[in-house]
Amino acid sequence: MITRRTVLQAGGWAAGLTLLSPLPPAGAEGAVEILMRGNADGSKVWFDPIGVLVEPGQTIRWINVDPGNSHTSTAYHPVNDGRPLRIPEGAAAWHSDYLLPDQSFELRLIMGGVYDYFCLPHEEAGMVGRLVVGRPQGGPSAATLPEPARRLLPSVEEIVRRGIVRIDR
Repeated sequence: MITRRTVLQAGGWAAGLTLLSPLPPAGAEGAVEILMRGNADGSKVWFDPIGVLVEPGQTIRWINVDPGNSHTSTAYHPVNDGRPLRIPEGAAAWHSDYLLPDQSFELRLIMGGVYDYFCLPHEEAGMVGRLVVGRPQGGPSAATLPEPARRLLPSVEEIVRRGIVRIDR
């Protein structure tokens, strides 16, 4: 027969085990937000932050806060206009479609690795970003990066060390 005492003892054990188990990384439950920005005259556009460390399964949310432009979040992957593969092999490619001001796009990446992405209409203007999921060793070769991305993307090591990397625009 199950008594009140048995239930309370079991609950106490469960609470104790919860306290002993490691806590998830800070922010693992919450979404990471990446803002799509542009200056007033439209001459500069960028992702803010440009580099982010996330945990596997954590939600990434891109938000277009640029009142004068539409933007995309698009993975470097051959299915996206023949771009080079810059995400882990076997990972699903994504393309947000065009986001108007105040629209957003969400994604969860389960597979650890380095994910490079760009804004389809603004790649040549340097609107590129990098996600580091988990703690990968190294990243894709810089040889397949388009010139704007090669100049601007922070290293995997810098993202892992700092967690978030921003650029001044």
